Amino acid sequence: MKKWYAVAGTAVLVLILSFTHAVLAVSNEPIHWGFQKGKNGEQGQAGAKLDTLLAKYGSFYKDSKDKKVLYMTFDNGYENGYTAQVLDVLKKEKVPATFFVTGHYLKSAPDLVKRMVNEGHIVGNHSWGHPDMTQISDEQIKEQLQKVKDETARITKQKDMAYLRPPRGIFSERTLKIAQDAGYTHVFWSLAFVDWKTDQQKGWKYSYDNIMAQAHPGAVILLHTVSKDNADALDKAIKDLKKQDYEFKSLDDYMMNKHMKNPVVTP
Repeated sequence: MKKWYAVAGTAVLVLILSFTHAVLAVSNEPIHWGFQKGKNGEQGQAGAKLDTLLAKYGSFYKDSKDKKVLYMTFDNGYENGYTAQVLDVLKKEKVPATFFVTGHYLKSAPDLVKRMVNEGHIVGNHSWGHPDMTQISDEQIKEQLQKVKDETARITKQKDMAYLRPPRGIFSERTLKIAQDAGYTHVFWSLAFVDWKTDQQKGWKYSYDNIMAQAHPGAVILLHTVSKDNADALDKAIKDLKKQDYEFKSLDDYMMNKHMKNPVVTP
């Protein structure tokens, strides 16, 4: 009889643990970031489902539609000879930016990363090896992020790292949660176009036209510095957006305003 009770008790415990795990677990179904592009000054839209998911984990891809503010971000997987030109334009026009870097970029272009920080820009995390993070373990994700943070701190004056852009634009609720638990905010984007194919550059006007056509209040702009088109178009695009009364802000400004609107109240 005692043996039966022991077996039954073990079975109940297994069921309880299984149920608890199911309740606590979050989906790891891969999501490929995508949105309906903005036009005529209207915001890009990812849809209510994605909006709700991102809000749950403090992530974002645009600011309020009521503010003519733009956030300039770049993804830097490798150096192709144009980042210095981009930095020159940003410095001249006094535009803050965030550069999401990989381990390869940190190792191959440390002087440019130092320059980013020295000139007041933010270096964000784009993972060490650019994997699909939905396909690796929790610990591997944490290691990917920590290595970028540590190497950035080693070579620059930036000791903290708060922003993450998922490699390949692939994520899941699980990866959102792991990143949030590690102190990161996922930053997606609401203005982008195919600009990373170095063998398919189409001239500066292609980049300029895409930026201007999609520009909207609150836009988070994603550009790749491997693009000659982007480097050549950036100066004119920034000047003309300023003429439309847009103001360029940093991601830190976005977060500061967000916390002011939604202060954390402690009991």
